[in-house]
Amino acid sequence: MNVSRLLSGAAIAVLASTLAAGAAQAQNTANPADAPATEEQRANEILVTGQIFFRNRTADPNPILSYDLEYFQKFEPVSVGEMLKRVPGATFTSDVLEYDQVQFRGLPGGFTNVLINGRRTPGGEADGSFFVDRIPAELVERIEIVRAPRPDQPSDGVAGTLNVVTKEATSFKGGFGKIGALLNTKDGVLRPSAAAAFAGKLSESTDYWIALNYQKRRNPKSKVSYRFGGEPTTDDKRFPGNPVTSHYVTDPEFSDFEAQSDTRDGSDLSGSAEITTRFGDGGRLRLNGFFVDTHRDEDEQSVTLEDADLDFDGVEVQQERIKQQTYAVTADAKLPVSDSFELGLAGGWNQYRENTKTTVFEGDNENDYSDLDLDEEETLHIKDTEFSGTLSGSYDGGAFKLKLGSDFLFKTRDGLNDGILTDIFRIRENRYSPYVRLTYDLGSSFTVDGGARYEIVDRKVTATTTSANYNTGILNPSLSLRWSPTGADQFRASVARTIRRPDYDLLSPIEYDETPGDDDTTTGNPELKNQSAWGVDVGYERRIGRNGIAGVNFFYRDITDLIELVAVRDNGPGQDFRPQNIGDGQAWGFEFDLSAPLTFLGMPDTGIFANYTYLDSSTTDPFTGEKRRFNAQPHHVYNLGFIQTVKAADVSFGATISGRSKSLASNFDETVELRYDPDLEAFVEKRIGKHIVLRVSAQNLLDRVKYEDFRKYDGDSLEEILENRRAGDLDEYEIEREHSGPLVQFTLRAAF
Repeated sequence: MNVSRLLSGAAIAVLASTLAAGAAQAQNTANPADAPATEEQRANEILVTGQIFFRNRTADPNPILSYDLEYFQKFEPVSVGEMLKRVPGATFTSDVLEYDQVQFRGLPGGFTNVLINGRRTPGGEADGSFFVDRIPAELVERIEIVRAPRPDQPSDGVAGTLNVVTKEATSFKGGFGKIGALLNTKDGVLRPSAAAAFAGKLSESTDYWIALNYQKRRNPKSKVSYRFGGEPTTDDKRFPGNPVTSHYVTDPEFSDFEAQSDTRDGSDLSGSAEITTRFGDGGRLRLNGFFVDTHRDEDEQSVTLEDADLDFDGVEVQQERIKQQTYAVTADAKLPVSDSFELGLAGGWNQYRENTKTTVFEGDNENDYSDLDLDEEETLHIKDTEFSGTLSGSYDGGAFKLKLGSDFLFKTRDGLNDGILTDIFRIRENRYSPYVRLTYDLGSSFTVDGGARYEIVDRKVTATTTSANYNTGILNPSLSLRWSPTGADQFRASVARTIRRPDYDLLSPIEYDETPGDDDTTTGNPELKNQSAWGVDVGYERRIGRNGIAGVNFFYRDITDLIELVAVRDNGPGQDFRPQNIGDGQAWGFEFDLSAPLTFLGMPDTGIFANYTYLDSSTTDPFTGEKRRFNAQPHHVYNLGFIQTVKAADVSFGATISGRSKSLASNFDETVELRYDPDLEAFVEKRIGKHIVLRVSAQNLLDRVKYEDFRKYDGDSLEEILENRRAGDLDEYEIEREHSGPLVQFTLRAAF
């Protein structure tokens, strides 16, 4: 008997039986809802409790969604990426069980700004994005979804901003320890995890927090690809148990079949610490540190069979060894000068380093996959360092408030994402962002908040013997209105200008051969401007009972200066291209979210959670000139779930299902249709006394499949490729299916 299937079945059976038992007991439970957590509580009052946590209601005039870690923790997310599956408008195009590059509102990853404690954190991606699966959930206090920024917040984030707030010394007292294990039922391998944290006082005026987290992760995936010389006559929507199915093999256009195993195995060591001291009348000094050290091995083995007879064609093994480190140290201070005026100071240093080695072996021995020859070897080095600072002054005149300040950022990036060595590519960028913010409260129910932020960029790009300078400035105004006609109702409206910076690889003045076509060349453009957008958000929230909340938000983005490749001259057989700011696009939609107890139905110990986002957009394809949606943007994103507490038994359980509609991505030489099966998660927990909780959680219970269909076109130049695309002359049609297996997590937490 397959051990992994036995363990999977047992885990699911435990969950199912507990759900049934809990539901029966819940019919006799009618206890009132627990009070929400206070600003400072003991650790066990938050971690070991039957209380159901809902989305926070913020009083910010600009639209912000705030979620404490406890909103997610019963499902035991490993990372911030897994947390974001339950918030409206967040999507991923990652592999199954991978949640790395978040895309708010379905726009490409570079349109989403990721902050840690309000400050940028550099990442390794060319588009400037940060992979959120590297931030462990254990270190998070809360996450904030900033739909439209204020003047004193960074203007990056056309689609929105994710602000990850790490644990704060003043949030609660005491500590906790955690041990756990992750079991991927596909291969039955256990991966341990452990965490510990403590918050306390050094004196009456000084608090501290320290935390460490260690997590082993493993994701074994199976992938099959069917390739055809033209459009196949059938399209199997299933993930086939026997991957070689007869109707594919007998298709007259069938070319080859590839079976691939892809195992990602690694560990993350992370930690954070903070010390806060208060002085005088409202003064504060805070020092915070954060680090993540990731080691990951990715091993792929691909076996290819060709023609209708499925003759062995070859085997390829790819080994990728990844080392990534992120470090951040920040300090901030509030210095009251008088009863109405306060100085603010902040500074920070953060760094991202990556060393990745990729080795590819090939072989043609059908009976011995160890008999392989070295085919390719590549080493990638990236070092990204940022120093940041803030100086501000705030005047509080009661109903009228004024804040003047400036943010500073000094950045150096060495290396490039296609493996160019660090000594031949460097970006130095200095950013200066003075701002003014005015807030006026017209009574307790109406607030106007607005101002402007002026983004100044001084950038120098150096590649080999070539260098170029670029200096620019852009004014980013914003205005937000908040109206609360009753204690339960809240309306918001915001208009703001936001920016997205150019991809690093597009800034390099290096000439790339055979790009985009075989006879073409592309040269980067260090004078690319920031892409910008005018955005509007209009939303309404209503409080439901004491803890619940429901909200709807409509948004629109008008994006200009999108970057497109432009042919600048003929070079004989092909053309020379250069990226330019000449495109535009629009994105719009609405977001609905609900999290509330069913008190009005006499079920205060039942919490329901739901969100739905409708997305649409329009832009001009830079190659075909046709109107289309932004790449990989789905029309629909949803999540629906519940949590049930059985107080008489000190047991809670719940489930959530999430999903998205299909999307289409268009490149000059291919189109990709992407879709996923829904993702079902569930948990059950047993509280033991006031200090211990035992939890079993599971995700991917439906063994979801990732479906990708590729239509590929060929030619020696871009012009020939596009001509074949217009004529529908396919070079290859590929059907790719991938799955991983359910993931079960066992967790024991003790609070003190």
